Amino acid sequence: MIVVMKQQATQAQMDAAIQIMKEGGVKVMVSRGTEATVLGAEGNAKNIDQERLSQLPGVERVMRVSEPFKMANRKYHPDDTVVELPGGGAVGGKKLAVFAGPCSVESRAQITAIAGQVKLAGAAGLRGGAFKPRTSPYSFQGMGDGGIRLLEEARAETGLPIVSEIMSTDDLPLFEEHVDVIQIGARNMQNFDLLKHMGKTTKPILLKRGMSSTIEEWLMSAEYIMDSGNCRVILCERGIRTFESYTRNTLDLSAVLAVKQLSHLPVLVDPSHACGHAWMVERMAMAAVAAGADGLLIEVHNDPKNALCDGPQSITPEDFARLMERLAPLAQCAGKEL
Repeated sequence: MIVVMKQQATQAQMDAAIQIMKEGGVKVMVSRGTEATVLGAEGNAKNIDQERLSQLPGVERVMRVSEPFKMANRKYHPDDTVVELPGGGAVGGKKLAVFAGPCSVESRAQITAIAGQVKLAGAAGLRGGAFKPRTSPYSFQGMGDGGIRLLEEARAETGLPIVSEIMSTDDLPLFEEHVDVIQIGARNMQNFDLLKHMGKTTKPILLKRGMSSTIEEWLMSAEYIMDSGNCRVILCERGIRTFESYTRNTLDLSAVLAVKQLSHLPVLVDPSHACGHAWMVERMAMAAVAAGADGLLIEVHNDPKNALCDGPQSITPEDFARLMERLAPLAQCAGKEL
């Protein structure tokens, strides 16, 4: 249930509505937007007297919410959420946030060189994997703690906030201290214990869509994080598994539009993982911006042919710089700026 207050509603009128809602056995979330203030009921709202609420002075309307996700729902929070980043950047709003870097951190020379080049091209953040979930146990699993330390060094040189994927709750203290944006990968999108722990940190959480997950399941995973206390959630569409085998996954750009309609959370698109082919990344990145994405996650490697992970889908720093040049006018057409 949500209660939409009139623009001129007083604090006393809001307090009266909140009191009735609490008497019904729910917690109340207050969302102050530019057009109206919304009171959202967190929990089972069946015992709330809807008619009594609707007749209170200052109440514009009372609505039942049919969707299972509440806090991530645009009805609860009409205005777009903007997630602030260290250093003054943000995801959401007018800025188009582009995070770029290698799938895996391989060495100090590799990550610092790439960081400097993507920074020069206009990236808002540096992505890099230190802990890697791989289909084969014999594939490169990442550098672990050492990879996080090298990302820190690259951040110190460039000022770029770093994004990296967490695999286990055991590593949360490490990530809380050293990583700016914690990524939950597609394979862990429904690792509910991990999601609950993400709700206990104040770090922004980049939540990738599971490879076989519906939009509702994706938003319900965001709900786990938000319900546990952390509302700084960034969604990321990275392609879903279909019958098509030519591309690594099938990039679902319609999901960007759907999520923006259903939720207030910012949405990124990862064309690298979606396509699996470096030559597709530029055009699909441009398509994502045209579809209304709030940003991009791009894999960039200075030697893709010899990359230890996902080389075929990684573009070079030179290609990334060209992509950023082409994105600038397109972002303006979409009402954003790099």
